[in-house]
Amino acid sequence: MPERILIVDDDKRLAAMVVEYLTGAGYAVEHKPDGTQGLAAAARQGFDAVVLDVMLPDLDGFEVCRRLRATSDVPILMLTARGDDTDRIVGLELGADDYLPKPFNPRELLARLKAILRRRQGGRSDAAPPLRFGRLEIDRGARIVRIDGEERLLTSYQFDLLVALAERAGRVVSRDQLMDLVKGEALEAFDRSIDVHVSRIRAAIEDDPKHPRRIITVRGAGYVFARTPEGGA
Repeated sequence: MPERILIVDDDKRLAAMVVEYLTGAGYAVEHKPDGTQGLAAAARQGFDAVVLDVMLPDLDGFEVCRRLRATSDVPILMLTARGDDTDRIVGLELGADDYLPKPFNPRELLARLKAILRRRQGGRSDAAPPLRFGRLEIDRGARIVRIDGEERLLTSYQFDLLVALAERAGRVVSRDQLMDLVKGEALEAFDRSIDVHVSRIRAAIEDDPKHPRRIITVRGAGYVFARTPEGGA
């Protein structure tokens, strides 16, 4: 069966172009013109990814993203009207997997969709055994993170970031290295994107995200994943 993509955008001409392009690439695509209808469609049917515009006539894309993330880990690619870092950061903080500024080339949209869908499917981690660090378990095959057996929700991008850090536990990994390890493609990124995703990971796995003991920032260098955090298990 073809992978199913939901487009939520009130620009009918743009949406028609995207639907035609993605359909031609082999996807089953459905379009909704506002956030309310988009959320209803997502609740009724299982989509493999959502392409979500920020500027919508009712609920804005940030609110739609927040509501989707409350119940689902479906990959979300947000479309921003400006190349403004603020919009991108807000979207990532709310749980979006990736972003694409308008106007965009349909081929780049397709490349980014393929990347997040590939991460969703597990990529290179399918056959890998779980990683265990005290109370923390990272099941690379099932793509699930647990603390004390309780599942914690991460986006596919955040899961891959966590795996990249955990597989290199005890070593400092720079932001550029992380982007290379996780994206695997020469797609645009901006300096704050990794920091935002790491903050979301900390919120999911740290006892006190404001004073992290598992994922430590090394100023001017990057991040290090602590095998045994001081004061934690």
